[in-house]
Amino acid sequence: MIELGLELSERDGWAVLAVSGEVDVATAPRLRERLVGLVGEGRTRIVVDLEKVDFIDSTGLGVLVGALKRVRTNDGDLALVCTGPRILKVFEITGLTKVFAIHRSVDEATVRG
Repeated sequence: MIELGLELSERDGWAVLAVSGEVDVATAPRLRERLVGLVGEGRTRIVVDLEKVDFIDSTGLGVLVGALKRVRTNDGDLALVCTGPRILKVFEITGLTKVFAIHRSVDEATVRG
């Protein structure tokens, strides 16, 4: 089993959560817990960096959608960083490119709003 890596940093008032490994039914609860924790701490401007994610399934997508709803309920925003063709394809196929702001870099994601 591939371990899920979660590394938090700060960039221009945004909490940047760099995710690595596989986001699936086994690891998604850890990601959910971390994102819920950030919002609970009052962090409502979040970038989820998926550059080092090798795989994401519907459970992982559900966690991201749930986090987006939670952040928006608190007048915040959640952006994704993703350039990997395999992961981007998942967002395209599911129509989530219309739901999420998807950026090419953390810098690009944090200069907004």
